[in-house]
Amino acid sequence: MMTKEWYLEYEILINRPGLLGDISSLLGMLSINIITINGVENSRRGMLLLSKYDENIMRLKSILQTMDTIELRKIRKPKLKDKMAVRHGKYIHTDADDRKTVRFVRDELGLLVDFMAELYKQEGHKLIGIRGMPRVGKTESVVAASVCANKRWLFVSSTMLKQTIRNKLIEGEYNVDNIYIIDGILSTRRANDKHWQLIREIMQLPSIKVVEHPDIFVQTTEYKLDDFDYIIELRSHEGEEITYETVENHSPSTANGFSMFDF
Repeated sequence: MMTKEWYLEYEILINRPGLLGDISSLLGMLSINIITINGVENSRRGMLLLSKYDENIMRLKSILQTMDTIELRKIRKPKLKDKMAVRHGKYIHTDADDRKTVRFVRDELGLLVDFMAELYKQEGHKLIGIRGMPRVGKTESVVAASVCANKRWLFVSSTMLKQTIRNKLIEGEYNVDNIYIIDGILSTRRANDKHWQLIREIMQLPSIKVVEHPDIFVQTTEYKLDDFDYIIELRSHEGEEITYETVENHSPSTANGFSMFDF
């Protein structure tokens, strides 16, 4: 019989000595193995479990619901955000109105890179947008995640090292395992028809595409925000507003001394 992976999360109501030992013993009696365990913010604890028998998981659920020292929060087949929570000890936060929008702050760069690397490892087409103000670490995170996922990255348009606008790829660069990185502002404001023809070719590949500044990218193209599988927002701090007002009102430079290439 195939062993299945499960995610268990509970909140500690009464943190008495031996509580974790009691739960571990219960898991052992039900022949459920613990893969990983970690605290996940506040008084919650998360576990990745392995079990051959679904009925043992149901028994575990019934028993945990009777305990007055904990409150069972989740018991399910693990999602990517569950694995990230256990691995890093904190939750990945999603937008309340749009569940595909995922939010990070600069202090969570390690979590962001790990999350993106896991997305990169998944097979098939995936279109990812990333929002953020200048010099917050967007491009660096995209590249670092490519390294973690053991994927080759290609700048289709970028200002990371110098202004890059590609009009064609060489034969070896058409590969479904590559990560294609597009700067939405640079492509929209400075590119020619050949560049856009290349972008359309890349969009047809069953590969990972990452578009920085997706809101600008969709303004003058046939693509929509609904086409994106994930929108990642990266802020310097929790309350920072992501705005493109300087880009939209000033081209190519702004009164603040930033050119659009700072984005």
